[in-house]
Amino acid sequence: MTAIRPERLGADHSGSEKTGPEQYAPNRDVPERLAEVDQAAATAFEGEIREFVRRDVAFLRRQRNDVDTAADPATDNINALIRRVAGASMDEIDRVILELQGVRDMLRGEGERVSRELASYASLSHASMTAMKVIGDSLKQWKDAPVHPSRRNAS
Repeated sequence: MTAIRPERLGADHSGSEKTGPEQYAPNRDVPERLAEVDQAAATAFEGEIREFVRRDVAFLRRQRNDVDTAADPATDNINALIRRVAGASMDEIDRVILELQGVRDMLRGEGERVSRELASYASLSHASMTAMKVIGDSLKQWKDAPVHPSRRNAS
């Protein structure tokens, strides 16, 4: 049978041996020590992050400066070519925009014209329906009117 030694259980070797239930009670100093260890680890980790960011920013600044100082005639020629091609494309886009604005204005005018014609048609249709009702009512009254014998003989 193996005996469990207090050293393996993390017993305190500070000199005073605990007896009774105190020997099994948790050590009150351990959480404070863990908090200190956690704080120290967090501080070290934050320091490493800051150092990494500093190195990365310095590296990017060096790259940007190297690119700015390395301007050569070939790069200038390519930039000029890109500006010319982009200028032609921008002129074409402006021309298309103007054409589209003209088409929009034409469509707006045609829409207004069609609306006016529809309103005119609706007005004419209403007037003709009213006239047809008047004519239909007049014919019905004329047909339903009593026939006078004197008028019949006169014809």
